Amino acid sequence: MSEPDEPDDEPVLDPKVQESIGRSLKAHYDDIANAPVPDKFLVLLAQLEATELRASGVSRDECQ
Repeated sequence: MSEPDEPDDEPVLDPKVQESIGRSLKAHYDDIANAPVPDKFLVLLAQLEATELRASGVSRDECQ
């Protein structure tokens, strides 16, 4: 059995389209990276840190 003919070249996006997509993705990433962390997450992270410190036997004062 023979395989269907496949083109040797992969499709390539126009460089201007690639540039536009890249700028858009970067803008979205920057928005997310610069968004404030919700207070609920900060509380959860503090609780996790305290739990890890207790488990390792290190007091919170020793870390500061």
